[in-house]
Amino acid sequence: MASITIRRLDNEVKTRLRARAAANGRSMEEEARIILREAVCREAEPDNLASLIRECFEPLGGVELEIPPPGPMGEPPDFG
Repeated sequence: MASITIRRLDNEVKTRLRARAAANGRSMEEEARIILREAVCREAEPDNLASLIRECFEPLGGVELEIPPPGPMGEPPDFG
């Protein structure tokens, strides 16, 4: 296994990491490993808003809508 050293870590970040680790019953080192693992293993962000919406709602299932048959076209409006 590899090791890394993180220099110049803000005190606030370290304090929050310590609190998060304690809340999860882990050491700071294990908590940092989990955070890093989740960050680098996360799937790429969707390319656009439609993909994001689909990703959020697709697990809920869909609705099949009936498409009405085409009818005769009406007369264009007269703006004169």
